[in-house]
Amino acid sequence: MVAVNKRNSEIWAIGGGKGGIGKSFVISSIGTYLALKGKRVVMIDADLGGANLHTFLGVKRPKNSLTDFFEKKMSLDDLIVDSGIENMGLLIGAIHSLAPDSIKHFQKLKFFRHIKNIDADYILIDLGAGTHFNNLDTFLIADKLLIVIVPEVIAIENFYYFLNNVFYRNLGKSLAAHGLKNVVQDAWKNRYSYGIGNLNQLIEYLKGSSEEINSAVNSELSRFKIHLVLNKVRSNDEIKIGNSVKSICMKYLGFSAQYVGYVEFDDFISRAINKRQPYMQAFPTSRCAKEIEGLTENLLEGRSVKTMISV
Repeated sequence: MVAVNKRNSEIWAIGGGKGGIGKSFVISSIGTYLALKGKRVVMIDADLGGANLHTFLGVKRPKNSLTDFFEKKMSLDDLIVDSGIENMGLLIGAIHSLAPDSIKHFQKLKFFRHIKNIDADYILIDLGAGTHFNNLDTFLIADKLLIVIVPEVIAIENFYYFLNNVFYRNLGKSLAAHGLKNVVQDAWKNRYSYGIGNLNQLIEYLKGSSEEINSAVNSELSRFKIHLVLNKVRSNDEIKIGNSVKSICMKYLGFSAQYVGYVEFDDFISRAINKRQPYMQAFPTSRCAKEIEGLTENLLEGRSVKTMISV
């Protein structure tokens, strides 16, 4: 039996369209900042098969991992290890045979229940790349949904497809809970007949199909919020890309996104990783560290980034 969580934990999950965009660096730095502020943090590396979050924290690969939760039925609490940073625990992703499509539905639901009952102020989940439905469902259990992008055309396209899949999955699950299981799938399957070319048009079609569906879709839109983090920026023009991506979300996906911050490109990030040093501890006064602090405070306070700063 899972123990009742004694804290009012908040779950933050970070995803993105592909690998190599800095998700693990960003979430590990956010977690370090929160822990150094005295908050109890548990970092979960949910990248099944490609776990590397421990590297960004300067921790050697633990012996146990999520493989032991799924295959040996060990509890998550027993698998959390010391991160080397006060107030922060680490739960490493699978290191053996697991892949996203190998997790059964009942295992996934059990995993989610255990995550929600971890004793922490903040539970931060680092997702692997890709749009497998287990990956999307893990993303969607979070209270705050963070997406990292980099100022490159291909990365922004991958972001669009990732987010398209996230909300499509979310909308389908939401309508299924209202007894409308196949409505979204049927509409998208016949999209050419209905003149549907993107997610926003799908949403408008669904809203016009009945009062019940309109109410359910509007309810989901009001709850769904994405928090954007722009990584590896090199100029003031690139900083502004975050606002352009916000416009893409509204125009083609039908919902608003919040641009919470950016992080400059910094060669010292690689240096910290190679030396197995958490960046926020190794370079606490750097501009990137201050940017991490700023975007984390924006997440805590519900603010957007100020983009008038020159790089």
